[in-house]
Amino acid sequence: MKQWVKSEDGSYTAYSPEYDEHYHSTKDGALQESLKKHIEPAFGIHKDKDHLKIIDICFGLGFNTLLSLYYRDTYFPDTILEIYSPELDGELVASLVNFPYPEIFEPYLNIITDIATLGGYEDERTRITVEITDARKAMRTLEGQWNVCYQDAFSPSVNPLLWTKEYFADVARLMGEEGVVTTYSIALAIRMGLYENGFNIYLNAGEGYRSATVASRRVLTEFECIDVEHKMKCNPHMTSLRDAALS
Repeated sequence: MKQWVKSEDGSYTAYSPEYDEHYHSTKDGALQESLKKHIEPAFGIHKDKDHLKIIDICFGLGFNTLLSLYYRDTYFPDTILEIYSPELDGELVASLVNFPYPEIFEPYLNIITDIATLGGYEDERTRITVEITDARKAMRTLEGQWNVCYQDAFSPSVNPLLWTKEYFADVARLMGEEGVVTTYSIALAIRMGLYENGFNIYLNAGEGYRSATVASRRVLTEFECIDVEHKMKCNPHMTSLRDAALS
């Protein structure tokens, strides 16, 4: 049974006894973490697109998806939004009709109901698909070119298969040359896994939240670039996570 937990920005998150982790940083706050580490950088980089395709790993409590809707409706109302999100815990998704969401999500409670009961939502500007499945398997079989991947799985220490070099190869295939990956992790091993799949690595830092990472095949000028090669030379025993080491 998940426990609802109030985070420091006043929004609620949940604690997972299976993974012994919260779904969001209780220090940064559930809403603040989602906004600063995923939504703002993703939409800022793709501000000129009129059709944005997002992969949300994993759906969890739905903050990244719901805040994407809020941000689109507030700043980019003409943008078509397509979101695919794998989530292993079907019971959690079904329970979200009773979750204490922030007030700004009130206009989207009908969407949460559809996701919880039907597995998705669609209108003329929006298509959301939440698939109850293993995210690793989903990323191997998903097709098409996507613009954003919110890499927001439980941490590498408890869910390493969603942070390996091989996993990021599947992400890279789906992102193409224009896509970006956003994640809360700043660990060198994770950044190496992204870098080894052709991504440039950038620091996402600002006031009121802990630093995060943006990864992109194309050069980004709005973020500080991380010299991963230099960090690898300074840490010669560090490697990216590998599937083989986890089997």
